[in-house]
Amino acid sequence: MHFGISSSIIAVDTEMDQIELVPDLSHCIETVARKEYENLARSYLQAGKGDSELGEKIELLRSFLESADFRKLRKQSEGYLLKGQKVKFTLYRERGKAKYRMLRC
Repeated sequence: MHFGISSSIIAVDTEMDQIELVPDLSHCIETVARKEYENLARSYLQAGKGDSELGEKIELLRSFLESADFRKLRKQSEGYLLKGQKVKFTLYRERGKAKYRMLRC
């Protein structure tokens, strides 16, 4: 699935329990993550709270939002964005903890 937020792209990889967040100069990684959290929570409530996969993705995003050093992530990603390069954050779980990778696209 892809959700558009302005020029940002959010891709949810439902097969690997990963979430891809693509910030841009208008929306930093924290903003993109918060908007995706809100979208998933809204979808979860509309689905009647029965979608466990959706619940897992919400929990992954919540953990990321609570634990990430967004100042550091903004600094890293905005350097590339200002040069006209795209970046992508991939969120995933490892040993029960929210982890991420940042890649230049």
